[in-house]
Amino acid sequence: MAGAASGGIRILLRLEGLCVFVVCLLAYARHGGSWGAFALYFLAPDLSFLGYLAGPRVGAMAYNVAHSLIGALATLAAGIMLSAPLAVTAGIIWVAHIGLDRALGYGLKYSSGFGVTHLGLIGRARVDA
Repeated sequence: MAGAASGGIRILLRLEGLCVFVVCLLAYARHGGSWGAFALYFLAPDLSFLGYLAGPRVGAMAYNVAHSLIGALATLAAGIMLSAPLAVTAGIIWVAHIGLDRALGYGLKYSSGFGVTHLGLIGRARVDA
């Protein structure tokens, strides 16, 4: 599939995701947030799946907005710069979610289908390929 990482690069990208996830867990532990809140909000970015109800193009756009590091890191940075603990907490949890997703192989989506990601094919798309 053109545009998807493969081989050693795909493995490296997934390992990076795992490192991001682990660092976020360590940062969250140091930050002192509630682990109940972490568990509750960890899956919040996955609400972007609802965008697929409007079709694959809108779904991919919604998913990518929620799973790009741009918004997550901006939230985290704003929380640090503005001394806003809630934003720091949200940023850490959001980045952790993205890191785990990438470690599991769930990359940013192409509009050609949910299973077509920058990290390769996932789910039914992989089986059908």
